[in-house]
Amino acid sequence: MPERFEVALPDGVRLNVEATGPADAQVTAILLHGWTLDGRAWHRQVDALTAASAGGPVRVVTYDARGHGRSSCMALPTATLAQLGDDLAAVLDTVAPVGPVVLVGHSMGGMTIMEYAHRHPAHFAARTAGLVFVSTTAEGHTHTVYGLSPRIARLIRLAETTGAGVLARCGSWRTPRTLLNALQPSIRWMLFGDRCDPADIRLVTSAVARASLRSIGGFRASIGTQHRLDTLAALAHLPAAALVGDRDRLTPPPCAESIAAALPATELTVCPGAGHMLMLERPDEVNAALTGVLRRVLAEPTPGIHGAASAGTGV
Repeated sequence: MPERFEVALPDGVRLNVEATGPADAQVTAILLHGWTLDGRAWHRQVDALTAASAGGPVRVVTYDARGHGRSSCMALPTATLAQLGDDLAAVLDTVAPVGPVVLVGHSMGGMTIMEYAHRHPAHFAARTAGLVFVSTTAEGHTHTVYGLSPRIARLIRLAETTGAGVLARCGSWRTPRTLLNALQPSIRWMLFGDRCDPADIRLVTSAVARASLRSIGGFRASIGTQHRLDTLAALAHLPAAALVGDRDRLTPPPCAESIAAALPATELTVCPGAGHMLMLERPDEVNAALTGVLRRVLAEPTPGIHGAASAGTGV
């Protein structure tokens, strides 16, 4: 069973954290979820890594971002990617104070990793040994057209921006489950590709129901405007992987391609027929990419990282 605890942040927000594996593991994998989701989105990766490691060299940590899942709500001015980058630094100091970490981010989680690298470059360099980007972008909404014509996409974005401003002022309220159940066909269209397990739709709907309306609306602005390709270009020495579905309506393949271009050694995987929720839709591909990065980190010492492993098995 995972260990569950809270991390208290300086502004009073408390983050729900779950960790599996020994605290003194050779490497810690931190898995960051996307906008309106929570740490449960990674359950297939946690299960796979736990089974493969069997208490060995890898510790797996997930946490719910502020305003999401079981974590507490926050003041509206802190609903930004910049704050999420600061939160990640604080989580690392608490749950993995020593040893190398592999950072794994889906959608907003990937953008959080980039913000952490941008805002805390020395801290990032001292701790980070590998990166995995899943269905994310370093260019805000540059490539997001929802699989529609650019003109219709602009209208949708205008409506979305207006709605986000309203939701951001609704504080810690949650979306009624009855409304979310009615919206399930739209959620399925937006987030999934050709195939979708009904259990995955239920999981995503449950996660959205836990997210505060302030977080659903508040993070929208910084997600749309973030640009961190220059930050990524400075990280080209790290083992990395990027994955995207070719049916992804939110972060389509050009998003992953630009990340791979900024990180030339990145292994890029495009999953045919898959949408935005690759951890659920294509767990084998995500697990393989994550395992590949972890193996490289375990096999080779990472200069400048205290406690880096010189060898490892079991991943």
